[in-house]
Amino acid sequence: MSRGRPIMKSLYRSKRTIALRPARLYDNAIAMPALTFRICALIFAAGALLAQHAFSENDIEDGGRLYEANCSRCHGAEGNLVTGVDFARDKFLRASTDQDLVRVIRMGIPAAGMPPGKYSDFTAETIVAYLRSMGRAGVNNTPLGDPVRGRSLFEGKGGCLNCHRVNGNGSRLGPDLSDIGALRRVTGQLKRSILEPDAEILPANRFVRLVTKDGATINGRLMNQDTFSVQLLDSKEQLVSILRSNLREFTFAEKSPMPSYRDKLSSQEIDDILGYLVSLKGL
Repeated sequence: MSRGRPIMKSLYRSKRTIALRPARLYDNAIAMPALTFRICALIFAAGALLAQHAFSENDIEDGGRLYEANCSRCHGAEGNLVTGVDFARDKFLRASTDQDLVRVIRMGIPAAGMPPGKYSDFTAETIVAYLRSMGRAGVNNTPLGDPVRGRSLFEGKGGCLNCHRVNGNGSRLGPDLSDIGALRRVTGQLKRSILEPDAEILPANRFVRLVTKDGATINGRLMNQDTFSVQLLDSKEQLVSILRSNLREFTFAEKSPMPSYRDKLSSQEIDDILGYLVSLKGL
């Protein structure tokens, strides 16, 4: 009988082991849905973050330039040359969400002849932001005037070429407007820039004031900056690069150097200039 005890003990252990197995399966049955829920929550959160990303007007313009350079040849400037697709009306064939559009832009559609785009996620998202702005532009009600009269006002009475450049003519002090009609599809934004230039100044259009350690003052449009140096276009349209170690003061201008035309031009003249600006699609 002494020999039977180890046998019974072994059988007991075996039964106990077998008895535990259903409990482990039950635990797994509980754990798997919890894990699945966590994964789904992470995916949902990632999608929510993309949806909540706030794009500046500058980001949208960057997306517009990429669209004009890489997409407009097939889709057209208005986004309606491909059958079944109309970006201005938010009409897409293979996408419904922003994430879908980013995937299509980055991966392409080889079967339809659309090559993949070598863009980062953020860069692709700026293109999507521009496409969405095309849809918003479709409901724009800002009136447009005569572009011929607008050009005459732009180059004459308005004095716009003193700061801006169009197709190689004019100054480099302000933003180049050669393709502004393709980038600023919402004409209300353009009108606001003419009437209230201080309301929103894009980062790419910021003016700065530099004071060197020897007391010299330099004003101009900021072109680039890094940890060690600052580059700007001064009032004589000369590119100036200066080391930060040589600066005593670096400040951004609080107001735009562009004057408001609210009291300088009539409502009709402003509408005419808008008509001209919207007609500028680049060379």
